[in-house]
Amino acid sequence: MLLKTCCVYTTGVFSLLLLIFGISLVLSNVFPHALHSAVEAEVVLKNGTEAFEAWENPPAPIYMQFYFFNLTNPLEVLDGDRPAVVEIGPYTYREHRPMEQVVFHDNGTKVTAVNTKTYIFQRNMSRGPESDLIRTVNIPAMTVMERFKDNSFEANLISAYMKSQGEGLFTTRTVGELLWGYEDGLLKAFKLLSPDLDDVFGLFYKTNASNDGEYVFFTGQQNYKDFARVDTWNGERSLNWWTSDECNMINGTNGASFHPVLTKNETLYMFSSDLCRSLYALYEDEVTVKGISGYRFSPPSEVFANVTVNPANAGFCVPAGNCLGSGVLNVSTCKQGAPIIMSSPHFYQADEKFVQDVFGMTPKKEQHQTVIDLHPLTGFVLQAAKRLQVNVYVEKIPTFSQTGNVRTVVFPVVYLNESVVIDDASVEKLKKIVLEKNIVENVPFMLIGLGIILGLVFMFLMCRQRVPESSAAERQPLLSS
Repeated sequence: MLLKTCCVYTTGVFSLLLLIFGISLVLSNVFPHALHSAVEAEVVLKNGTEAFEAWENPPAPIYMQFYFFNLTNPLEVLDGDRPAVVEIGPYTYREHRPMEQVVFHDNGTKVTAVNTKTYIFQRNMSRGPESDLIRTVNIPAMTVMERFKDNSFEANLISAYMKSQGEGLFTTRTVGELLWGYEDGLLKAFKLLSPDLDDVFGLFYKTNASNDGEYVFFTGQQNYKDFARVDTWNGERSLNWWTSDECNMINGTNGASFHPVLTKNETLYMFSSDLCRSLYALYEDEVTVKGISGYRFSPPSEVFANVTVNPANAGFCVPAGNCLGSGVLNVSTCKQGAPIIMSSPHFYQADEKFVQDVFGMTPKKEQHQTVIDLHPLTGFVLQAAKRLQVNVYVEKIPTFSQTGNVRTVVFPVVYLNESVVIDDASVEKLKKIVLEKNIVENVPFMLIGLGIILGLVFMFLMCRQRVPESSAAERQPLLSS
């Protein structure tokens, strides 16, 4: 009887201890902290880690899609009408982007590399062949005209030469020529005067099987938040294209990798050589990609907003004080003087005037927003889509009759959608990590549950002990009588 009573009270004590221990673990977050520390130590750019392998040679297939805007009313545009364009695409390329010339230094805290990109045309995923014809702005001609518009003598000579060669404001070229380059007659003539000038023009000329320069990245060994963060680009820690120190800063990663243990109030910084600037993305929503839960981040409208909305963007107005409006970025200073204006596709998040100036613009968030879906624990990219539009600043130039009576307009040429979805092998690895995470994080609740069960057993046993005692007390008077 004594042993039985001892067991009952031991069960009660054990139940109480488990409850106290489990609740203290929940309140102190010991297991989540331990898990985060383990992940932070593992997600480092170091030989042998999965993070390094994924960074060096991304396992998921990356695709680059191009959508062109074909001009349908060139004569009317020269007479002052609004341009009317039709979107044609996609023209899809498989993108390979391994990190090459990888060298570790500073005791493994930094790594140098170049990101070589190669594009291979995918006919089965494209609207048509690369030989499809597109009518668009003659960018080399527009660049030359803008450069010499204030010098009437040289402008008249160039205009006369353009007339003799049949060069105008618009041109018709194949998809392949517009993307990867063609020999331009006007540039070829200028090459005679300036031998260093390249007479080949293409929107992505010299970017296939090439890289955008040498990067030095932090490995994340000293601080997990520095994982894959850019230290220098082409030997520089800042840019020199913009008119303020803030706008010239090189911030964040290159947009392909992000640090682990992400929170919803995180601000993710990225440097984009395509845009010649840094930008940031904020948490937007929870998403599920192939059964894996993640956080969606996207650049807010303030990133490309006018100075009236975001005064910090004043440095992106070039020349100083010359601001075009919200949603567009003049990158002529980093594009050899070509009047290139960058924006989101169909002028998504831009001022309404840019949408109304061109017939055929239909901005839609689902199709034209740049998004990055990340696994919050590991920082791995589940899904991403970088969407940018290349435009040309077109205006009437009195010294060049080729511009006619054209309106001043930001003319859309092409937009790109560079996208990736996590591969199945990586999904299986993440599912194992998620399972381990759930088990580890639920250990305190398991202890609490076990404590509750033992507590119920203790109460049951106590009740059973008291029932026989009360029955015996009731029988005693009967016997004595």
